[in-house]
This record gives sequence, C-alpha cells and structure tokens, in this order.
Amino acid sequence: MPTRRKLLATVATAGLASISGCTTAYGRMRPSCSQATADAGPATTPRPVDDVSMFRRGLRRWGYYPDATVPSEVRVDWSFPVNGIGHTAAKSTPRPTPDGETTLVASDTGEIHAVTPEGENRWTLETGAGVGPGSLGFHGTPAVVGDTAYVGGYDGALYAVDVEAGELTWRTGAREFGGSIAIGSSPAYIDGVLYILAEYSNPASGALWEIDARTGRPTWSDDDIWGMPHPSPAIDCDAGRLVTGSNDGVVYCWEFPSLERAWTFQAGGEDGPDGEVMAGGRFHLGAEIKGTTPVYDGAAFVGSWDGRFYRLDLEDGSEEWSFDTGRVIMSNPALDPEDGVVYVGSDDNHVYALDTDTGEQLWSANVGGTVIGSLTATAETILVGSYDTHLYALDRETGERRWRVENRGHVTGGAIPRDGRIYYSERGVFSNYWDDDEETVLEERGHAYCLVADD
Repeated sequence: MPTRRKLLATVATAGLASISGCTTAYGRMRPSCSQATADAGPATTPRPVDDVSMFRRGLRRWGYYPDATVPSEVRVDWSFPVNGIGHTAAKSTPRPTPDGETTLVASDTGEIHAVTPEGENRWTLETGAGVGPGSLGFHGTPAVVGDTAYVGGYDGALYAVDVEAGELTWRTGAREFGGSIAIGSSPAYIDGVLYILAEYSNPASGALWEIDARTGRPTWSDDDIWGMPHPSPAIDCDAGRLVTGSNDGVVYCWEFPSLERAWTFQAGGEDGPDGEVMAGGRFHLGAEIKGTTPVYDGAAFVGSWDGRFYRLDLEDGSEEWSFDTGRVIMSNPALDPEDGVVYVGSDDNHVYALDTDTGEQLWSANVGGTVIGSLTATAETILVGSYDTHLYALDRETGERRWRVENRGHVTGGAIPRDGRIYYSERGVFSNYWDDDEETVLEERGHAYCLVADD
C-alpha cells in the first residue's frame, strides 16, 4: 500500500515540478516581508501592516491589543447559536474585518456567519465542511484580507469567501492538498500568499502548504511532519523564521521566505514522550503541541501536553527555559511585547503570567476550569475562556479577577475586543459526551456572543 507521502506526490504531479525529498514546489514566488519587518512600524503594530485581520492579530500570533480597553462591567448585547458538534478542539474565534464593520463567525457545523457590530445577520454561507457523517465543520479562524476571507475546514478544503456578497470565491479541495482530512489551523497571510497546516490519517501526519491567495493554487508544500498538526503557523520576518508544532510533540521551523527546514525541537523530556505509539512507531503521544506559537525577541513560546511551557531560540531551536505547570498545556498564549510578559493557560485551571526573558512566574490565577482556547492581552486586562463556562477578565498586572460572564458551554474560542465590543464563542452543551455506554445528546447549541459596557 502506498504511503501518504507517495500519494501526495502522485496527486500533485499534473503540471507541477517536483523537488527531491519531502518538499514540493509548484512554481512558487517568494513573498516579500516588507510589510512585516521592524521597518514597517512600531513593534506593537500588527504585521503585516496592510488591510489584513488575522488569527492572534498578526503573523507573530501575539493576541495583543494594546489600544483596547475592557469595561469594568459588561453585559451581553447579543448572541446567536453557531456550534453544535461535540469535538473538544477549541472553537473558531470570531474575526472582525479590517474596517470593523463585519464580524465573521465560522461554526463547527460548516457555516460561516457574517454579522454587523449590532448583531444583525448580513449573510450565512453553508459549505462542504459541514456535510457528511462525522463532519466537524470549522475550527480555524478566518484570515480577512480586504474583502476576502480565507478559512480551512474539517473536510480538508480551503475556502475563499467574498465578505461583501457572502459568496464563494474559490475552494481548493482535499485532493489538491494530497488527500487531507482536515485543515484546523488558521491561515497566515503575507504578500498575496497563504500558509496553512493540513492533517492526514493512515499514517497520522501533516503538511505545511503555501497557497496563492488570489487563485487558491498550491505553490509549495513540506509533508515531513508527523502527527496531525492543529496549530497555526507563526512567521517572524525579522528573524526569518516560520514556526509551528504538531501532535508528535515536535516544533518545526523553516527559514523564511526560502522555506528551507531550519530545525526541529522535541518536547517531552530528554528521551521524548513515552505515550501511545503512532504511525507504525514513528512517534509517541504524550507531548502534543496543540497551541499556536507566538514569536518574539528571537524566540518561540511553546506549550506542550508534557505540561511544560518552553522558550526556544529561533536561530537553532535550543531550549532557553521551560516552566512546568504539571498538567497539559494546549492554549494559545498571549504576549505583551512592551512589558515582556507571556500569558498561558493550562489544564490545571490556571492562567500564568511569565517573564519572557527568564520564565519567572509573575502571577497565577484560578479560572475554575481547563483553558484550551486563546488568551487575549489588552491595555489592562487578560481575556480568557474557561471550561467552567465563563469568560474571565483578569487584571494584567496582578491576575486578580475583574469580572466573569457565565455562558452556556465551554468557552474555547478567543475573545476579541473591537470598538468597545468583545466577541467570542463557545462549545455546544452535551450530555453523555464522556460516557461510552450512552448516546451523546446535544442539549443546546453553543453561541457566539457580543459584550458591551454595562453602563
């Protein structure tokens, strides 16, 4: 039986030029980093600096909103049902368009909703990501470039959607990605080019893909990734690096924009993880890397299922420090580049503020449940969702709770502040989900929410 790697090479042959090894180029042109380097503006400016709205607010994936102020008291202005699938992966984060006039919510049922700041539905697009038994819809967050949104689905396809019309611009199917079963990562965009991670089964593996944003045509890939990668790629143009992780507990790094492999780092201790053997012995579970990796100050910041949070040197992948929470880490950290603090959530029900230079714990806060979604750093507040069904606002300096809002389901989508509003989403409410002897029942759909100041 052919391996997935051989299948990928076979599927992608027509009109394509193959390069030896596990990377394949299809007439690629290197993107320019001119809109994403230190010369493009202040360090806190999202990059690229053009008309783009992206997961974790830019290529460096900081989740940092220094100009946003979170009200001292809030109320729910509106909500509507979006998520109805039991899959426990973090849900898509609502994404405002660059002008803030529309917010896109991609659901785990395969629909994309466009709403105004006041909650009026502009349109809803049904896609193939929600078709068929076992479909998991969308978990990645759209990248919005001008009037086009890009998002990958759990049907293994990548979608481009006209934001104004709510119509499909193009769809690159699973076959064109070598038979991918899912795209759970959120696209990175720079200079007309998209980067996504695709997942494969039999064996459990992944690939990094480069795609022409205008046409949807793949222009390069590297399928030398084990495990099914969930994180979104992070790009540091100043350091010349693209970084991601995968379920094999490995951090993968490429030179950017050449995309030559730079290094790998194996989490899970000196001998690596010792969990379940996967892919015919090619890797072990136990140190999975699910969260997206922010890049800052020449370093990558990585959480692992081995319970540790790492700072890695972007130059060579060496470990500079690690912090042990004792429980699984799968959240997407937030990073404050001005104060040099990174904020990360753990399965131990806590959020930690760590010094980026030393890894020293500055504070910790109990949020009553597992944290698997995205943390957001604002001018004075850390926003974080919890498995205890609450969205928390924590004081950025001390970790003390400013407020919390009770919701229906586990809050696993990130909270996004925009123009005095806070957008986020949650998982549906299920009974018997962890009971193998009983049928899982959807009790209530998970909602997307908008909070405003409670004056």
